[in-house]
Amino acid sequence: MARAVVAIVGRPNVGKSTIFNRIIGDRMSIVEDKPGVTRDRIYGIGEWNGRSFSIIDTGGIELNDEQILKSIKAQAELAIEEADVIVMMGDAKSGLTQSDSEVAEMLYRSKKPIILAVNKVDNMSRMDDTYEFYNLGLGDPIGVSGAHGSGVGDLLDAIVENLPPEAEDEQYEDDVIRVAVIGRPNVGKSSLVNALLGEQRVIVSDVAGTTRDAIDTEFERDGQRYVLIDTAGMRKRGKVYENLEKYSVMRAMRAIERADVVAVVINGEEGIIEQDKHIAGYALEAGKASVFVVNKWDAVEKDDKTMHQFEQKVRDHFLFMTYAPIVFLSALTGQRVNKLLPVVNHAAEQHSRRIPTGLLNDVISDAVAINPPPTDKGRRMRINYATQVAVKPPTIVVFVNAPELMHFSYERYLENKIRAAFDFEGTPIRIFTRRKTEDKES
Repeated sequence: MARAVVAIVGRPNVGKSTIFNRIIGDRMSIVEDKPGVTRDRIYGIGEWNGRSFSIIDTGGIELNDEQILKSIKAQAELAIEEADVIVMMGDAKSGLTQSDSEVAEMLYRSKKPIILAVNKVDNMSRMDDTYEFYNLGLGDPIGVSGAHGSGVGDLLDAIVENLPPEAEDEQYEDDVIRVAVIGRPNVGKSSLVNALLGEQRVIVSDVAGTTRDAIDTEFERDGQRYVLIDTAGMRKRGKVYENLEKYSVMRAMRAIERADVVAVVINGEEGIIEQDKHIAGYALEAGKASVFVVNKWDAVEKDDKTMHQFEQKVRDHFLFMTYAPIVFLSALTGQRVNKLLPVVNHAAEQHSRRIPTGLLNDVISDAVAINPPPTDKGRRMRINYATQVAVKPPTIVVFVNAPELMHFSYERYLENKIRAAFDFEGTPIRIFTRRKTEDKES
């Protein structure tokens, strides 16, 4: 089920990121501590009173004075288009500004639920500073303090109250592989979708998807049924999307949540940039199987070493997704496009694979015999038992005597041994450590 989207909008330095961090709390994925995962996040999951939602922070752009007004208008425009609920953030200390008024006017015309929050109300005496924000015509301002957390509960109450009803995604049969095609603008997502569909003629249907402005295209190839979740139809207004590429993640996240396999498209001609790492990181955090698609390979000048060198660049930049296979192709010419779906099939199979408990424990026992668990001040972690508790992604619980002794490096060692024994190419593996006295069903 795709979550509703909440966007936080406002001019720079009003505290959008602070409130964003307050709302997501400690729900940010622990993969943030692993090597290679970029930390400049603008997307998170919020939860309040049993309702979860995606939340976007539209801040964090470095600008000069001439660019500020243009940028905040672009942020508001993106929020209007992509979000279900919009939080407009003001600043009690600096007061109401002309920029606030212009953004509010744009938001008011959207006819979407808008919640007005005024940050930096760090004590009750500051509440008087929120009253001038009534002039925006967006209803009662909610005074909040990102620094102290006060008022955030009231803000979350208002957000949840305005979220649209939860709706089920379009249901597909279990044997259908849902593939999300994601990537930054201009990497060739639309061309790839067209190339995949053009190579076969058994298009079953076009179904309006949950992803806003995307189309779920169901088709069949060599007896396997697929649904392509296309995020490529991004409308451009001037250079809004080129200047604010990272906000394409709003659409990518909706598609990722609904997918089985994520095709992360990279522009082989331009090479890898930081935004590619952002987008791929979201697929990892969502626990989805992934395939790197290096597109526009026809435009790259190459010799017999070029592909190997580019593959090494992918591995170096995406240290957190070394399990993901790489396919080099040209959607424009059709070169090697036929290689992609077999790789997608294999990744989907591994994503839903379940390992018998006995075999899993044999591999764990052999790994421990080769490299015993770490010790701390004479205490050694002892692994008693391991079991796979879930698929999509494969999730393994390891029961030990002292979970606090499980170091990240040893967890990675176990993961590598499990992958060597059972493949799992294309899918992340989640490993959780539990004390042996806990319920093994976890």
